[in-house]
Amino acid sequence: MAKGPAFEPVYRVSDALYINLTNRCGNACEFCVREGQDGVGDAKSLWLEREPAAAEVLDAWRGFGPEKYTETVFCGYGEPAERLAELLEVARAIKGQIPGHRVRLNTNGQGSLLAGRDITPELAGVIDCVSVSLNASNAEEYVRLCRPRHGEDAYAAMLAFAQAAQSQGLEVILSIVDGTTNEDAARAVAQSMGMPLRVRGVWG
Repeated sequence: MAKGPAFEPVYRVSDALYINLTNRCGNACEFCVREGQDGVGDAKSLWLEREPAAAEVLDAWRGFGPEKYTETVFCGYGEPAERLAELLEVARAIKGQIPGHRVRLNTNGQGSLLAGRDITPELAGVIDCVSVSLNASNAEEYVRLCRPRHGEDAYAAMLAFAQAAQSQGLEVILSIVDGTTNEDAARAVAQSMGMPLRVRGVWG
């Protein structure tokens, strides 16, 4: 598939705005939607010709008339926490412009592992909800399905991130992709952590 360069830092899916900060990701999930299509929602291609500056993201976001949308979601063809500084800058600006506007982060949960520190205190107050891709009920299966750069350490780091985010008062949702892992086993993990589990399609 051609991965043509484009520059769509903001796009729409249903009644939400989505922010595409990067194509970098520490996982190479075998079921990832980006392996089968170039775009999602109204974006023709989420393959970035370059990573957008925070100011460019905000200009594009404002151009959509964000007050018309229910929420803004950090989720593109990469892991948003790969660009933590820009994520935080954009999220703060969104909260400052539209008080009460819901901001969600869709993540593989490896942000703290990437940063070498617990980043969840920095997310508190600017991110309302964190949707963490659980993807598997144990580290061995996670490595097989997600092929993380950090190996089995990535699974433990993801669980620790989810717990830390919850302790910071963020809404945390764990998710799996329908049909890729044992739902009952994944639900048992979520219940043990006191978090809901969402079974989703390959996107979202």
